[in-house]
Amino acid sequence: MSTNLSKIKRDKMLETISKIKENIDDDETLKNLSLIEYELTKKKYGLVWEEHEERVDEELKTQIPTFEEIKEKEIECTENDKFNFLLEGDNLHSLYLLEKTHKGKIDVIYIDPPYNTGNEDFIYNDKIIDNEDGYKHSKWLSFMEKRLELAKKLLTEQGMIFISIDDNEVAQLKILCDEVFGENNRISTHHIQVRYAEKSLADGKSVKPVMEYVLIYAKNANECTLNLPKEEYTDASFIYEIKENTDGKKIKYDDGTEVFVFAPGEWRIEKKEKSNMKLLKETWVSGTIYSKMSYGQVVRKYIEPRYQNDGLGCLYKVIGRGDDGLGYRYYVGPAKKNSTRCKMYSGMPLSRVKEIESGIGSYREIPISNSIDFAPDFGNIVNEGGVPFNSGKKPVKMLKELINYHKNKNAIVLDFFAGSGSTAQAVLELNKQDEGNRHFILCTNNENNICRNITYKRISNVIYGNGKNKPLQANMKYYKTDYVPRINNDDENIQENLLKNIKNLIQLENGINIDDKTIRVILNEEEIDRFSENEEKIKECEKLYISSDILLTAKQVKIFKDNNIDVFVIPEYYFDEEIKEVQ
Repeated sequence: MSTNLSKIKRDKMLETISKIKENIDDDETLKNLSLIEYELTKKKYGLVWEEHEERVDEELKTQIPTFEEIKEKEIECTENDKFNFLLEGDNLHSLYLLEKTHKGKIDVIYIDPPYNTGNEDFIYNDKIIDNEDGYKHSKWLSFMEKRLELAKKLLTEQGMIFISIDDNEVAQLKILCDEVFGENNRISTHHIQVRYAEKSLADGKSVKPVMEYVLIYAKNANECTLNLPKEEYTDASFIYEIKENTDGKKIKYDDGTEVFVFAPGEWRIEKKEKSNMKLLKETWVSGTIYSKMSYGQVVRKYIEPRYQNDGLGCLYKVIGRGDDGLGYRYYVGPAKKNSTRCKMYSGMPLSRVKEIESGIGSYREIPISNSIDFAPDFGNIVNEGGVPFNSGKKPVKMLKELINYHKNKNAIVLDFFAGSGSTAQAVLELNKQDEGNRHFILCTNNENNICRNITYKRISNVIYGNGKNKPLQANMKYYKTDYVPRINNDDENIQENLLKNIKNLIQLENGINIDDKTIRVILNEEEIDRFSENEEKIKECEKLYISSDILLTAKQVKIFKDNNIDVFVIPEYYFDEEIKEVQ
């Protein structure tokens, strides 16, 4: 990150460096001076922090992360359904591997990272970061930036990320996310009430913490449309009828617009007891409607300039406006002196009339609020999922609402700070609720056996049913992070070990179970030759994944086609770069 300097100081330093460079011939020194210039000029606004390297970064220099499947923890209780995944290990390693299998494929990411409060919630390089650590915020930002950069790569163009946080890091996180995802892609900062004031944690403080936040960003806001709640559109507001007693005074503007002006006494309005689609609705033209909507533009351009001349309480009939088939809209000017507010009267849009008359009904989307009270739900989450977990557990109700903002009912949902596994339960409950087919990928470490004893147990409880909760059947595979050394006396052994792990990546990317019967993986031509000559194995097989190095013969192509075997070429991006390193 560039140095936090004022423009005056920055310009003085750049001027000094420029003068020094004029008298330097040493290439290395010139190179270093140019690097300083770059650091001084590359950023004008944003976060500045001391970058820190994690232990996992060091590990990546000497080891290649892979996944080892823990077969005994596999859950399979539905046929012909894709698998969900639980990934045990450091989430940075998991994200690097997910970049190989799910780049541009994740629809929704929800994360609940450590809040960095100093209360043993944030561990960096096996050390608890407390409030006395002078690099507390720098370490947290370094930690988050790497993971958010990878998260962005994983999202689809319509994808969204939701990040829970409290006020300890919300300001820094917002600026960081503005940098990573782009300020224009910020959807909202939701204010979440997590407890009632009378039940909040006081601890002798003068301010009671009752709110947390969820930062919401899109990969591309122009491509992302929220799945908004809907309410039925009815004629309940259509209760007015306007009667014209005269022809009014005709005004024609330079742009051709015609406006008829009716003085008080030349018109009247009636409010009916019973609503009707053929009546009019009243709308106050003020605030945002006045400043930003077309109604306000009409008022500002054609009606307001006439207030002085026409007086109070006039009716204005603007010709050629509206989508209700009337061919005009009514506006009523201010009734009181010094008032600028006016009312508009319009009929029901013809499209709404058609929808209602069809019998299907008409519905409109409601904007979501960025302030939501989940205090009752936070108060009842201790035993959600049938597992105790006292460190930042989030209510399933909240997660369901957030995930449902994304319109895709077949979404892939990722949580790489999984904790107790609330996200998995939310996905499965939401599928049950709206007949969706979403799938989850959860990443968590196994510190204090969290992954095995808490996360896995909870997901099992949800899938098989626990107590009063009915089973939400699903399939899941359990992977543990493993490693292949980058440096080895036997380069062929490295390559061989990497190729062995391709099977797990194929399963992960496609959500399948490679059973070596109906689905097979073949990595060399010797294997494909043996397989194509084995009639029994061919009859069993439905899908075949082959290495990109394998060139099928015409005979083999025909055999696979005749036996309805789908052939897929294994992507080179799995371990292509790593294998090249040792070749």
